[in-house]
Amino acid sequence: MKILIIGGAGFIGINAVYSFLQKGHHVEIVDNLSRKGSEYNLNRLHEKHDVPFQRIDIRDAEKIREYFEQNKGYDAVLLLAGQVAVTTSVTNPREDFEVNALGTFNVLEGIRLSGEKPLVIYSSTNKVYGKMEDLSIAEFDTRYNYADMPGGISESRQLDFYSPYGCSKGTGDQYVRDYYRIFGIPTVVFRQSCIYGPNQFGIEDQGWVAWFTIATLMEKDITVYGDGKQIRDVLFVDDLVNLYEKAIINRKVSEGQIYNVGGGPAFTLSLNELIVKLEDRFGRKIDKKTSDWRPGDQKVYVSDITKVKTELGWEPTTDLAEGINAMAEWIEANKEILNYYVFGVKQMA
Repeated sequence: MKILIIGGAGFIGINAVYSFLQKGHHVEIVDNLSRKGSEYNLNRLHEKHDVPFQRIDIRDAEKIREYFEQNKGYDAVLLLAGQVAVTTSVTNPREDFEVNALGTFNVLEGIRLSGEKPLVIYSSTNKVYGKMEDLSIAEFDTRYNYADMPGGISESRQLDFYSPYGCSKGTGDQYVRDYYRIFGIPTVVFRQSCIYGPNQFGIEDQGWVAWFTIATLMEKDITVYGDGKQIRDVLFVDDLVNLYEKAIINRKVSEGQIYNVGGGPAFTLSLNELIVKLEDRFGRKIDKKTSDWRPGDQKVYVSDITKVKTELGWEPTTDLAEGINAMAEWIEANKEILNYYVFGVKQMA
């Protein structure tokens, strides 16, 4: 298959590139290389693979239109580019809107005007459901849980955009859905929970599983916002990429659909529980600070993945211990690079 990955030099993107190449697919990348570590990812990729790349910002409607006019024949387009942090959206809501809402619209329009109809896979977020304050939450020693929803949140849950990030991603989410209904462009929306794994340059504002692991290994301060009992269903990146491929192969089933995607009830983790796992993994006590809850934070979010299991025959296969260990090994092997891109420490000559 011929696959375009927009945001292909980022965390999920670069893992998808390697996976698709390994399986014999032709892959091309569009990225603006704004994310810390993305240029490193791309350079490392090009050391071994001749993958076509164009540096384009999805906010540039004309360049996106020209790209799709000149590059055709894609079986699938993965739209993974975006502004990814709630905190950043609060401090700079205009940029957040322009990247996530307008940028997504530009890509959809570029594809529509090209006359092509690849399957467009959109990386959405659980934040489109808002804080869900109507749900009953049970509190335990190390975590919260839904009091009466053991299966998690399904796609039938009412949308309630909360925070500029939730608004911008939700706007993109709905535009992607509607371009299938109105223009017949095959699309699929994945409302993703917390994704983690190798090649993730996690920072405090986004990518908490990676950030806690990086900070622990580098002996940096960790701040827990809230009480640390908030839980998410977490998903190892390889499992997510496998789902992308399943969606492409089974496009007659996936097109026009929206799926909640994460580890589901079997793979949940609180901040406090991750800290304990990291203390066990690295053999030392972690000093942590605490601060107030951040805007839009959900005490609990767990994906109900029944629909994607049923329709696409997919489910996570990487358990928490295996996934965290794989990520930790990558971090340990790339300490100098992470020091530079995450903490701004210049590399040794």
